[in-house]
Amino acid sequence: MIKFAILGYGVVGSGVAEVMAEQREKIASVVGDAVELKSILVRHGYPGDPFADKMVTDFSLIENDPEISVVAEVIGGVGAAYEYSKRALLAGKSVVSSNKELVATHGAELNEIARRKNVNYLFEGSVGGGIPLLRPLCQCLAANRVDEVFGILNGTTNYILTAMDTEGQDFSEALQKAQELGYAEADPTADVEGIDACRKTAILADLAFGRNMDASAIPTRGITKITSADLELARALDHTIKLLGHAIRTEDGCCAFVEPHLIPLSHLLASVSGVMNACVVRGSAVGEVMFYGPGAGKRPTASAVAADIIDAAQHQAYRKDTDLGAPGGVLAPEAALISRWYVRAEAEPDEVRAVFPEAVPIYGSSGECGFLTEPLDRPALEAKLPALDARAHYRVLH
Repeated sequence: MIKFAILGYGVVGSGVAEVMAEQREKIASVVGDAVELKSILVRHGYPGDPFADKMVTDFSLIENDPEISVVAEVIGGVGAAYEYSKRALLAGKSVVSSNKELVATHGAELNEIARRKNVNYLFEGSVGGGIPLLRPLCQCLAANRVDEVFGILNGTTNYILTAMDTEGQDFSEALQKAQELGYAEADPTADVEGIDACRKTAILADLAFGRNMDASAIPTRGITKITSADLELARALDHTIKLLGHAIRTEDGCCAFVEPHLIPLSHLLASVSGVMNACVVRGSAVGEVMFYGPGAGKRPTASAVAADIIDAAQHQAYRKDTDLGAPGGVLAPEAALISRWYVRAEAEPDEVRAVFPEAVPIYGSSGECGFLTEPLDRPALEAKLPALDARAHYRVLH
């Protein structure tokens, strides 16, 4: 029998316990042995809970238990989660995690400890919630050179933009509704400023290109400046606006960034609405594939964590490497990336064409116009914008 522990009993932790118990027989048939929950680390007890008899408040009881071979970290943050993950690995236990902040910040270090101790460090649930994404990227697409990864990696921002686009709400109205529905935190900064998507982008770039990227160095722009006028004009131009995490292979590393993009309505990403996530991978052999599904939530994320527990249980005799790349990956400057751009301005057609000769301005209900530019890098674009006193500008997905 293989025994595992869960660190944390919040939304995801309780979901992991439930999923593993519900699918006990199927999991045993897949692994070839029973997989049993032995301990749950909590701050306080939960009297009457179905798993109350498995709860402990002292991590050392898990750390020093020779029967426990797999530990699922679902605490969040980089304080106790980092300390306990490191101690569990050093104790010779495999660790699985859904903690994108921890993986983006300390994943390479923890993975190296796992390598030295011949155990596993797995983190499928850290990007895309319940979407099987990281495992296919590393295994199913292993015969490909991955050239580009981009997608909608945050359900809160996607819900807000969907509400603004389809219901005509402004940003503050859509955010308030997201908070009422539990999609956004009381402090939504990490979501709306793109920080959450940035951490996930760093993980994707690490796995896709084999270079360990510093998430804090990735240029990140959120959605707080997007207006209903932008979405109206984008749709008139046969596009919509989504916040994308984007990583592109370059000759000496990769270019990674997070920012709003105009998406052609014909692209599959344009139809990803509400709190759903989607990620596109472009490979040298397979071409373009898209992974779609719920990016967060109790059961979807628990599904991903449970899959990692099963994977770790199956690979106890030998290590299954998930390579986050060597530290010190170089980020190519995002500003040098050539793209078409969407620009919103209060200007007459002749004024627009004097600055952007190829532009065809479209006018919205606000009286402002929106248009798409010729391909430019960011510095060249920004040199032109003052002539029009441009209100906004966003990259167009190629």
